Amino acid sequence: MLAINSDMEEKSGQYELLIKQMRCMMESEKDEIALMANASSLLSEVFPWHWIGFYRVIDNQLVLGPFQGPVACTRIAFNKGVCGTTWARKETIVVPDVEQFPGHIACSSLSRSEIVVPIFDKNGEVKSILDIDSTELDAFDATDQHYLEAFCALFSDNRPA
Repeated sequence: MLAINSDMEEKSGQYELLIKQMRCMMESEKDEIALMANASSLLSEVFPWHWIGFYRVIDNQLVLGPFQGPVACTRIAFNKGVCGTTWARKETIVVPDVEQFPGHIACSSLSRSEIVVPIFDKNGEVKSILDIDSTELDAFDATDQHYLEAFCALFSDNRPA
């Protein structure tokens, strides 16, 4: 059990450092696309995930934004796939096995599990999402969800100054 706690503490520490780094970047840069580009890069430098990226709500669809990884789906409809469902539900979705998610959109056949976190505007509506795919089954846990939600809150229009 000690090894598990140690691994969880190490992962928590990595996330805390990433959040601090992102906050520092946000002090000197206000362009959201530039920040999303660096955010996806930061995450990919620390975690060995298959795909990390943002989709932005534009003209009532999710449109691909900055990302790290192979070519991705360019547009996703409301309530379609994990990303569109996250947008519709306004909540994080963790999918241990994408083959078991009804309507999963397979942008890459290598993706086995996924976590999608919403980012909100000042009215509480989803303005973008962070999508992360792993080649491993059940790659995301409660620690990932907690810290990725905190990470995405930095991009919210309601974030504290």
